[in-house]
Amino acid sequence: MSGHSKWHTIKHKKGALDAKRGKIFTKLIKEITVAARTGGSGDIESNARLRKAVQDAKGQNMPNDTIDRAIKRGTGELEGVNYDEITYEGYGPNGVAVLIETMTDNRNRTVAEIRHIFSKNGGNLGEAGSVAWMFDKKGYIVVDKAAKTEEELFEIAIEAGADDMQDDGEVFEILSAPDAFDGVLEAVKSAGIEPQAAEVSMIPQNYIKLEGVDAKQMMKLYDALDDNDDVQKVYANFDIDESEME
Repeated sequence: MSGHSKWHTIKHKKGALDAKRGKIFTKLIKEITVAARTGGSGDIESNARLRKAVQDAKGQNMPNDTIDRAIKRGTGELEGVNYDEITYEGYGPNGVAVLIETMTDNRNRTVAEIRHIFSKNGGNLGEAGSVAWMFDKKGYIVVDKAAKTEEELFEIAIEAGADDMQDDGEVFEILSAPDAFDGVLEAVKSAGIEPQAAEVSMIPQNYIKLEGVDAKQMMKLYDALDDNDDVQKVYANFDIDESEME
């Protein structure tokens, strides 16, 4: 697992510095809309995916009326665009595996743009199934070591249904099955702990260490994919030292 939480930490710092509020809101609105549609309900109590999407939106200070409109577009109470969820797979520099989750109203446009981004930044788009097997879908929570002792946090997490907890330098990483994520997160927060990161994520089974030119090119590829309007999330199995990443 080494490197995953470091990447999360850098990503959150980067997000705060980028100030791409419009882009962040666009992605969150899409997620809320699709979550309300696919979850069969606009009720956040009975729709776990929608509940997480709304929490994320509020974490970015999205206005309540914007959230409400997105939910109503998903449930059909308001007219809106229908988005397809498509995952693309490919390779970055030095064989890094890349998974891209998208929401799009135009599949042809999206695949053309994703292919162009890969080819422009030293990677290539792969076939379906080419790299997905290298990732596991898991609940993933990052907690600062100052929050609790390892024994205390381990007991809280395991009792709530987590599978494992690991030490990654300055933080602990809590892993769970996706359907146990909500319960584990609630237990962590009930203990007075605010996680650095908490999401259902695609966790790489192993990592490829990148340095120098490869590291720089991988970050350019990642940023270009992440900046695309149709892209919701990008996962990759690279490990870059924090100093080099910054």
